Amino acid sequence: MEEQSYIITMLVANKPAVTSRVTGLFSGRGYNMESICGAPTHNPEISRITIKTKATPGQYSEIQKQLNRMIDIIKVRDMTEGVKAVQREMALISVLKTAGNSDTIVQMAEQAGAKIINIGDDSCVLEITGSEEKVDAVIETFKPIGVKKVTRSGILAIYKDLEDDHRQ
Repeated sequence: MEEQSYIITMLVANKPAVTSRVTGLFSGRGYNMESICGAPTHNPEISRITIKTKATPGQYSEIQKQLNRMIDIIKVRDMTEGVKAVQREMALISVLKTAGNSDTIVQMAEQAGAKIINIGDDSCVLEITGSEEKVDAVIETFKPIGVKKVTRSGILAIYKDLEDDHRQ
């Protein structure tokens, strides 16, 4: 079967080495993580880890089973389908600034929905948040100007509606 992209998010105990064990599961079985994001939730004892990976449906099913068996993993959710989840990515893009293109950069940033967060002597740093496709498109838009550096957060995802255990 052909590989496809999956987004999986998990609630984990906010303890040392939990993220390491999760990434070890992927690397130990030869699965690639295209992106990984992790941070504490509103409860400082719990963190959320979101991973984007490519796998066959069988491999993905095995990944989910292995994660559900791990100690310190509280809940595992498939966020691949955007119907039930909001998915976003953030990128910082450093573009070449010259005396002749400053106005163009400002205009292009406005049209793309990007924020200019730093203007230096020879570069501007832009921030863009949106779908993976939107981030890709903005990077492509600025390539003719001169994209010098890009850093991306990776996918973040959260359910649109509250689950029963969050309605209290």
